[in-house]
Amino acid sequence: MLRALSPFLIPAAVVLSLGAVGLTAMTLSQRSFIYFPSHRTVSTELVPWRDADRDIWGYARPVDSPRAVWLMLHGNAGQAADRGYAMRRTSAKDAFYVLEYPGYGQRPGKPSRATIDRAAAEAYAWLRTRYPGRPICVLGESLGSGPASSLARLPDPPDKIVLVVPFDTFAKVAARHMPFVPARWLLRDRWDNVDALQGYRGQVEIFAAVDDRAIPFEHAERLAKSLPGARFTLLDGGHNDWSVQPNFRLDP
Repeated sequence: MLRALSPFLIPAAVVLSLGAVGLTAMTLSQRSFIYFPSHRTVSTELVPWRDADRDIWGYARPVDSPRAVWLMLHGNAGQAADRGYAMRRTSAKDAFYVLEYPGYGQRPGKPSRATIDRAAAEAYAWLRTRYPGRPICVLGESLGSGPASSLARLPDPPDKIVLVVPFDTFAKVAARHMPFVPARWLLRDRWDNVDALQGYRGQVEIFAAVDDRAIPFEHAERLAKSLPGARFTLLDGGHNDWSVQPNFRLDP
């Protein structure tokens, strides 16, 4: 009986082996499918934002004695210098800072949940020191909604969190885009905005896009429903159209 089945067992073993190799390769290289940094020289209205050692942290519009301070954590593509469009949605009375993720633009390092969350926390602490007594508000765009939500767990959390085209959990978005792969088990960077925002007492505003194909609006809607008091707005357009919507404005 075993001899009769052997022609079928060998191909099955080959298929299983190849599948295991493929899943291993996907697990090890998945960050190249998640993060899409650019390293261009960009003409921007923002000025370089550097730490005390003159290392690049991002780009900014500093304001003396601002009404409020915004920290933007951007989406997975491009670099911080590209985000001048978001600054134009704030008041000229507000300071505006865009964090450069490790491995993006001219900032050394490699992007991952751990490195991005750490960079966000460091930048947020710097802003608290730089602008004592001023409201610090956080804008999380797409992938940036993950590190933005993680700041809600700090002892001194942001005064307001605005999430634009966000996810509820990163794993659910991955599973939706890769239904034939066990993405929820293989995913290494597991942001969970629902969990991170539980217990946060500040204001939360969530904006989704009705034609969003990258992160369908149902993810943002579920996130909003999990947070009593969160304000949910459904915008026209797709994933990258939020900044040109006439009714979108960042107010502290």
